[in-house]
Amino acid sequence: MKLLVGTHMGTTCVFAVRGNRAIDLSAAIDGMGRDLSAIVMSDDMMRRARDYADDPAAASLPLTAVTPALPIADPGKIMCLGLNYVEHIKEGGYEIPDYPAMFMRTRQSIMAAGQPMLRPSCSDQLDYEAELMIIIGKGGRHIPQAQALSHVFGYTVFNDGSVRDYQRKTHQWTPGKNFDQTGAIGPFVVTPDELPEGAAGLKIESRVGDEILQSSNTANMIWGVARTIEIMSEFATLEPGDMIAMGTPPGVGHAKKPEPRWLRPGEVVEVEIEGIGICASPIRDEAPAV
Repeated sequence: MKLLVGTHMGTTCVFAVRGNRAIDLSAAIDGMGRDLSAIVMSDDMMRRARDYADDPAAASLPLTAVTPALPIADPGKIMCLGLNYVEHIKEGGYEIPDYPAMFMRTRQSIMAAGQPMLRPSCSDQLDYEAELMIIIGKGGRHIPQAQALSHVFGYTVFNDGSVRDYQRKTHQWTPGKNFDQTGAIGPFVVTPDELPEGAAGLKIESRVGDEILQSSNTANMIWGVARTIEIMSEFATLEPGDMIAMGTPPGVGHAKKPEPRWLRPGEVVEVEIEGIGICASPIRDEAPAV
């Protein structure tokens, strides 16, 4: 099932996507709410959503009439892998680790697909990172790899916008990964039954116009979805609605030769994952401080 949280006529709703049409689940199903939180936590709500979306008589509107919003309006945790593709590790000058690099993002650092990605006033080194993102459906602690995929609600697209000079100021990446409105999510969430197991084997690409920036495949991840959930749940209790970003393939801007390729205001950067969709973000300069 493909889902979209978005705004139409001033109201944010949960939509099922069928082709180029959007079916309003929030209007049709009591308790559906205004983001995916309710459906993530309720198998019955998911069953009702599927039944309604499969009804040929269900009312729909053009997909283009919906402005994307965040799939989960206020996620509890946004957890990220930093180094998960061998060639990206090499282009960054790192040694291949035997345990994944991880960091957290704040709520203020993320935004919905389609909203501007902001180049901060203190830096011109805004970079892109195409990533698969997991939305956790069933929480838990010490989740074994063999059971981990049953804890996934769905998959979406993430652009882990990174301010590189601030990322490299210390050994901790937190500053460069948490500038306001630099991490774009969505617009679509696709349930696991619509994709290969663990969302492996999917083409993943970033581009600006006709310029292809990154092009790889999720089969190239060192730590797959199941192993990542196992690792993260060793130290943190995962909860429904938590988000996990799965790292980026090679081709990021800071590693381009002969000079870095930073994102510039006026451009639109797109991240596409096969079977899920395109996350597009116009680049804007941060507004001057008031």
